[in-house]
Amino acid sequence: MVLAAEPLYLLVDTAVVGHLGTVALGGLAVGGGLLAWASALLNFLAYGTTARAARRAGAGDRSGAVAEGVQASWLALALGLAVLLFFQLLAGPLTRLLAGSGGPVAEAGETWLRIASLGAPLLLLSLAGNGWLRGVQELHKPVRYVLAGSLVSLVLCPLLVHPVGLGLPGSAIANVVGQAVAAALFVRALRREDVPVRPRPAAIRAQLGIGRDLLLRAAVLQLSFLVAAGVVAREGAAQLGAHQIALQLFFFLALVLDAYAIAAQTLVGHALGAGRPDQARATAGRVTLWGLGTGVLVAVVLLALHDVLPPLFSGDPAVLDQAGLVWWFLAFLQPLAGVVFALDGVLMGAGDVGYLRTVTIGAAVVGFLPLSLLSHSLGWGLAGVWTGLDLFIALRLVAVLARVAGSRWLSAEVKA
Repeated sequence: MVLAAEPLYLLVDTAVVGHLGTVALGGLAVGGGLLAWASALLNFLAYGTTARAARRAGAGDRSGAVAEGVQASWLALALGLAVLLFFQLLAGPLTRLLAGSGGPVAEAGETWLRIASLGAPLLLLSLAGNGWLRGVQELHKPVRYVLAGSLVSLVLCPLLVHPVGLGLPGSAIANVVGQAVAAALFVRALRREDVPVRPRPAAIRAQLGIGRDLLLRAAVLQLSFLVAAGVVAREGAAQLGAHQIALQLFFFLALVLDAYAIAAQTLVGHALGAGRPDQARATAGRVTLWGLGTGVLVAVVLLALHDVLPPLFSGDPAVLDQAGLVWWFLAFLQPLAGVVFALDGVLMGAGDVGYLRTVTIGAAVVGFLPLSLLSHSLGWGLAGVWTGLDLFIALRLVAVLARVAGSRWLSAEVKA
């Protein structure tokens, strides 16, 4: 649930901002896409910390598992400040590049991004907190913390955007306030543990080294999404608005489905840390079935509500027409994604992140990026971009199923 925090914030924003008009929605697509890129790029703070903490906790070393969280939190704070500085310096050029010009959409995206990026350190602190808490199998606390922050954002966003009259900047302010609430709760949980909280530079450098595969994997993945957004932006504001609606739903649903990955990562890490590979394999089988079943259910719900959900995000007929086109691609993805995300969690819990890195990069280079880049020149539009996304997920599905069917993942090394 914590990993769904930023997509949840942006999903709420999309619903509220969509009624300000196509330019505001396009600006959110540009600015929100850049912030989501940074957040997803650095999600190794959650995934990598969980793998290390779970192995230590499975071996009976809870204090060592929490110590991983301490160092991950210091790293999150440092990286968050770097992200904040990066966007404050380059928000204008980046939004103009992504929007394809310096028009009103780019200006709206720049304004939103400058404000929303103030929450980057807070968001990354929450990711690190989520990592160590689920590593020690305290899964209820992260859910409560992120729900508290999300509810604050949920209440503030429509109030600041409409009655207060701040418009698009109001949604960015609501994001930052919600992220501050969640981050404060995660920091409080860490301070309550009886472990030293001082930073250890050697441990922080080691965490950066361990996370390099996850970082490279996330970098290629997020580059693919940014390229896709840039291609769609050149199709027109209506296409970009529809892409924003569908993509934020995809991100949100992906991280809801990722609940199985989180459980698998923790359980597999504990099982392998305790020397029980058979239990790890049994966990992989269970989460595969649950991921598939939930993905099918989500697809059915999306198709049943295809005339109901898009109007919640925009009243523009042109945007809704494009959203109707992309809706079928979004629904088709869900059963495939349910299995892919669940098995990603299995392999991360086993520490087999090198394989995941290679698979993700290969699927992006072969499937997602080529179709996205060709879509504009060949006139495929949104359909071409989303066909590339579907192919990207399908290629990953084949690869992770083949890996889990073997046994090499059971002996992957996690350095703590």
